[in-house]
Amino acid sequence: MTKIFVPRDMAALAMGAERVVAAIEKEASARGESVQIVRNGSRGLLWLEPLIEVVTPQGRIGYGPAAAAHVPSLFDAGFLTGGAHALCIGKVEDHPWWARQNRVTFARVGVIDPLSLEDWTAHGGGRGLARAFEVGPAATIEEVTKSGLRGRGGAAFPTGAKWKRIAATKAPQCYVVCNADEGDSGTYADRMIMEGDPFTLIEGMTICGFANGASKGFVYLCCEYPQAADVFSKALEIARAADWLGKNVRGSDFGFDIELRVGAGAYVCGERTSLLESLEGKRAVVRVTPPAPSLVGLFGRPTVVNNVMSLASVPVIMDKGGDYYAGFGMGRSRGAMAMQISGNVKYGGLFEAGFGLTLGEIVNDIGGGTFTGRPVRAVQCGGPCGAYFPTSLFDTPYDYEAFAALNAMVGHGGLVVFDDSVDLAQMARASMEFCALESCGKCTPCRVGSIRGVETIGKIIAGVDVDANIALVEDLCETMKLGSLCGLGGAIHMPILSALHLFPEDFRKAALPAAAE
Repeated sequence: MTKIFVPRDMAALAMGAERVVAAIEKEASARGESVQIVRNGSRGLLWLEPLIEVVTPQGRIGYGPAAAAHVPSLFDAGFLTGGAHALCIGKVEDHPWWARQNRVTFARVGVIDPLSLEDWTAHGGGRGLARAFEVGPAATIEEVTKSGLRGRGGAAFPTGAKWKRIAATKAPQCYVVCNADEGDSGTYADRMIMEGDPFTLIEGMTICGFANGASKGFVYLCCEYPQAADVFSKALEIARAADWLGKNVRGSDFGFDIELRVGAGAYVCGERTSLLESLEGKRAVVRVTPPAPSLVGLFGRPTVVNNVMSLASVPVIMDKGGDYYAGFGMGRSRGAMAMQISGNVKYGGLFEAGFGLTLGEIVNDIGGGTFTGRPVRAVQCGGPCGAYFPTSLFDTPYDYEAFAALNAMVGHGGLVVFDDSVDLAQMARASMEFCALESCGKCTPCRVGSIRGVETIGKIIAGVDVDANIALVEDLCETMKLGSLCGLGGAIHMPILSALHLFPEDFRKAALPAAAE
């Protein structure tokens, strides 16, 4: 029986993966071929989705992007034995886009059957938890600290330091909360883990619970990811049945369970305190800090709030050691980062590598430049609150400190590419409008400032009293930065000011005298 992998990842489904599966089953039956179709996660080569992989004696041979209409010709070409076809990319592991990566956190994503514990353990799953049980909570936290892992959700706070703070409370009850409310434009790494390697997230949360004395974990998932919710829910059931969750995890005296909660679509729930409010059944508004959630979090208890990628990185750290993980990257940016390349780009997808690649390498070498073939003009890094980088800054290393020095942020790892047809003044206005629409409304700088910002940038675009209104926008951005309660209003200055200062010509296209107002 020939084993065929076809992703059940959302990106593959959007490109017709279900129709491809149905066509393969129909064609195989008609030809008397015996096949086993495994629904894996995506490898991350999104421009090749749906990517069919066939297991042959030579390895897993890929064919993509495949459509249902291609299936008869694939059978004619002998793809079940790795036959040549126009869609054939050869061994997937040898493809330059894949081979250049450092697959660390995402090592199993796209490789295994995401709902097979046997497949997961055969590829190293569970070894991190076993070592955590062996060395104990304190040593586990030390290993995570040694790794240099920083929060992958955007804040980049050292994970080990956060865990130490919570463990030091010695509270009788604390919680682990996984922030899977992935709402930034151009990001999909959390979804890919939950759809392609859910047991690793379960393992990472269990290790976190063990290290911090928590018996309960919650995953807060955005409602836009029904496929991730389905896969992860099934993974939780399988894990409980096999004692990877429950009263005595893997026969130990440690009990831990995880509950999946699906949000209602508010972007602000990606902010940790708003997320906690929503988990408690309240309206999602930002809490005033201090106290931080590590001291007073969910239901008033000390709470670890970590991103999916952060928690999914913990098992490999415990398995291979903190020094192994810290061996990737540069400076204080250690480990591998899942860069999610999208927008007007030729080769979009998830590319995992150590920190330190330059923006030029990421956009031009890895991404292949623009899909349209026009010159690259800008790349926005870090989601809707991230800064725009012009090509003159493409020698900037992808590194937390290098970005911070330019008043920018790595954020969740999203990079959205634009060609030379983009109008950065319109993009700046759209950023401020996004802030106005998604503000929880609790603090005045964000609630009112964003609305005034939309109006003022609109005047600049219309050419009304441009110099005075530019000065007003700059002052408004500074007020929002310093006065907002959370990172939405507090970071929206990045796209606005980077567009204004690095692409000034876009803001002076239709300058009119002040009297025109």
